[in-house]
Amino acid sequence: GRETVELFETIKDRFDPTGALNPGKIVRPPRMNDRTLFRYKPDYHASPMVPEFDWQSLGYPGGAAGLQGAVEMCNNNGACRKLQGGAMCPSYRVTRNERDLTRGRANTLRLALSGQLGDDALGSDDMLETMKLCVSCKACKRECPTGVDMAKMKVEVLAAANRRRGLSLRDRLVAYLPRYAPAARFLAPLLNLRNRSQTLARMMERTLGISAKRSLPAWRFDRFKRRHRSDTPQGHVQPIEVALLADSFNSAYEGDNLEATAELLSTLGYKIRVLGSDRRRPLCCGRTYLSAGLVTEAKTEARRMFDAAREHVEAGGVIVGIEPSCLMTMRDEFLQYGFGDCAKTIADNAFLIEEFLVREAEAGRLPQPLGHLKKTVHVHTHCHQKAFGADGPVASALRLVDGLEVKTIDSSCCGMAGAFGYQSETHDTSMAMGELTLFPAVRAADGDALIAADGFSCRHQIADGTDRKPQHVACILRDAVMAAKTVQDRS
Repeated sequence: GRETVELFETIKDRFDPTGALNPGKIVRPPRMNDRTLFRYKPDYHASPMVPEFDWQSLGYPGGAAGLQGAVEMCNNNGACRKLQGGAMCPSYRVTRNERDLTRGRANTLRLALSGQLGDDALGSDDMLETMKLCVSCKACKRECPTGVDMAKMKVEVLAAANRRRGLSLRDRLVAYLPRYAPAARFLAPLLNLRNRSQTLARMMERTLGISAKRSLPAWRFDRFKRRHRSDTPQGHVQPIEVALLADSFNSAYEGDNLEATAELLSTLGYKIRVLGSDRRRPLCCGRTYLSAGLVTEAKTEARRMFDAAREHVEAGGVIVGIEPSCLMTMRDEFLQYGFGDCAKTIADNAFLIEEFLVREAEAGRLPQPLGHLKKTVHVHTHCHQKAFGADGPVASALRLVDGLEVKTIDSSCCGMAGAFGYQSETHDTSMAMGELTLFPAVRAADGDALIAADGFSCRHQIADGTDRKPQHVACILRDAVMAAKTVQDRS
């Protein structure tokens, strides 16, 4: 009772007369109902700002239309401080700085939203500095025990910053890529000169902040050729019609991946059409706009996607994509744009190529084995595949192939993360992320082994960091199916 506590106090006073060691623990603790000591003090309140996303629709309470409640979901448990296993938080694994942690960012956001960092702190330079190394991997959305979605919160910060200072030229080039990409192919030889000239690379670094240490994706004149025609299924015709999502990145830079996907699905008997092929301007998920905080523009692209996909999905068709960041945007941000049941219907019927093939195999609509390929493949999955539980189907789809030994790489973010790895101020951090586990694993792989990565950014990061050329999983599956078909035709 009280007598024992007083003895503790006497000992404490003898050994620690200034109360420097663990003050308030056991001896003379604060009252549990003293509001001045709480995380949320009596005068605590949220900013009246209107956020870009409808956080209340996700069940978050509090001010700023639920953004306050979403930020306060961080309870400081520190699960994001792990250095091995899972994917979060990749920047912290490099810097070991609390600021570069989901918890650190959430606490800073909470202070900004409650006015404790001054007026308009959400879009301030200090807040941007806090968010600078967040690569929007979305790992926290899945791995944080309370599901703090820092990637989406970063969009709110960028949007607030845009209202204060506007967009830089580099931000505009990244955000509006889907708009100018169809025309840029006509300038491909000129645009690609930058990769062959260090002088041009250094000029671009000084003017745009794009690292001269990087080679940029090479523009191609021959964009994805199947944009304006449907494929005739080969062999048995499957009952499901597939609308192929020709994303901006693969369409502009690596159309071979879309060609391989179309050939794969056609050979397996699926009738294919390219989503939005009847439209003058190609469709876009809006991911690049979100990366610059341009939510209104992203919503506009989502509306165009809905208009193009609604009739197809309602008729029983599915959407298949090959770029994880684009496909997962349809299953995440699209649901928060206020488009109602239409958004959910489309999200429920949008699949990555591996998810679709595994589903079809389980339904008995695919041959088993799917094909034959005597190889070993090392697989790196995109952060958004990990975040939405879509990484498992990648290995499962590859294991449908006879003779293919599948080894998954236990890696966090590759480090490229869209434009993050190309920025001069974040290039070194980007490469350090790759060196944590991904680059060493790829370098250790046998020279004749395949390296698989679905993410457009991931493939470029691996190529820059290891001099190995990774392939999209769709290309590997197409090769396996075609190899088996050739043998069958000969017999």
